[in-house]
Amino acid sequence: MIKQRKKDGIDIPLQKNVQAKTTSTYLEYVKLVHNALPELDYDDIDTSTKFLDKKFAAPIIIDSMTGGTDEATVINGRLGELAEKYGFGMGLGSQRAGLKSEELAATYSIARKNAPNAFLIANIGGAQLAKGLTIDEARKIVKMIKANALVVHLNPLQELVQPEGEPRYRGVLGKISDLAKTIDVPVIVKEVGAGISREVAIKLEMAGVAAINVAGAGGTSWAGVEKLRAEAVKADLKRHLGEMFWDWGIPTAASLIEARKAVRIPLIASGGLRTGLEVAKCVALGASIAAMAYPFLRAASQSRENLFAFADMLLAELRSAMFLVGARNISALASSKYILTGALAQEVSSRT
Repeated sequence: MIKQRKKDGIDIPLQKNVQAKTTSTYLEYVKLVHNALPELDYDDIDTSTKFLDKKFAAPIIIDSMTGGTDEATVINGRLGELAEKYGFGMGLGSQRAGLKSEELAATYSIARKNAPNAFLIANIGGAQLAKGLTIDEARKIVKMIKANALVVHLNPLQELVQPEGEPRYRGVLGKISDLAKTIDVPVIVKEVGAGISREVAIKLEMAGVAAINVAGAGGTSWAGVEKLRAEAVKADLKRHLGEMFWDWGIPTAASLIEARKAVRIPLIASGGLRTGLEVAKCVALGASIAAMAYPFLRAASQSRENLFAFADMLLAELRSAMFLVGARNISALASSKYILTGALAQEVSSRT
């Protein structure tokens, strides 16, 4: 069952339209202020940055996606190659499946095999942590890929809609706090497409997590993915809930802004990011680094060549945005001026 669910997690986003319908990331409402006197050459631009004491060639993480299937071995292998060559970070999909067999563990560890020096992020679910996943099991998950950090993903909406979901979150904050105090790698907490509110961000910072990935709404809808899965097994109530909550969540830009105002720990911006320009906008809004999953998954599923071409385009877009605002490096980009417009400006100003 787990293997089929993992396969669906690759196939459905690639074969069906499960992107946001009536909402967006709201990044289109962020306007970077053009600098007609950049006083630098394009070749002067330095995209490197540091995140959790690790140097990255660019503020980009290949976000948590997959593992536990034959297809995942190919995809994670290609993504590992990319992370190593381009100096990106890389997250793996939820690794609970890898605890069950060495064969499934290999679908994750291929990333470390192909990326011996990259910043890799292991992955466990908050629902599984609340249910009783132990610190020792978390250590095994970290060891599986020799991870530099461990992410706990929060997906209450997906668990609610998923036909075999486990919407049990009582006690999860305390478990996250225990994990952060005990395990010997930084603990990151992320959503999976519904965003992190300022109230949750504050609780997570107080719990001792090292960073937060806001993973807002506007990209792939996991409620939408689970709606289609529920439809296939005639789980009518789950199908209905998936349709109703398809676009539920805090848009990425709004989530990033309110989390940045609330906490001091590093933030990762993700949720519907597709371009280097959007990466630049997120850095300007206060993200230490940005992450994206679907565009990398799509390119990696096509070919190694398409994947590397996408990375080249992404970096060119980021560097171009930096040039046009006169930012020589990521620190300067983080200080860039911007304007909030439209629905985002309204949401930021009217938030209770």
